[in-house]
Amino acid sequence: MQQAKAYLSMVRIAPRKVKVVLDLIRGKDLEYARAILKNTPKAASPILLKLVNSAAANAENNFNMDLTKLYVKTCFVSEGPTLKRIRARSKGSAVRILKRTSNITVILEEKED
Repeated sequence: MQQAKAYLSMVRIAPRKVKVVLDLIRGKDLEYARAILKNTPKAASPILLKLVNSAAANAENNFNMDLTKLYVKTCFVSEGPTLKRIRARSKGSAVRILKRTSNITVILEEKED
């Protein structure tokens, strides 16, 4: 089977926040996954909606797949590079702040009849 993929690298959101939303759409139909993402009040939802739409456009334009048969076969997030920042604390000391980034992958596939 052909697969349509979409990647997003170095998104400035922690992977554990993205994983919660990805678990909601894994294995769902394309339209159902879009509806879930539109109505989920998480910071990762608009980012993932754009990514799913991109994967759907790749499927339609590059592989001539039928949008009504598509479903989210695989979706996962991995940790990207961490931005290290410093915050001033008392007595002249400092504390490191880790700003985590994510690499997100969504793979769509057509259902078998």
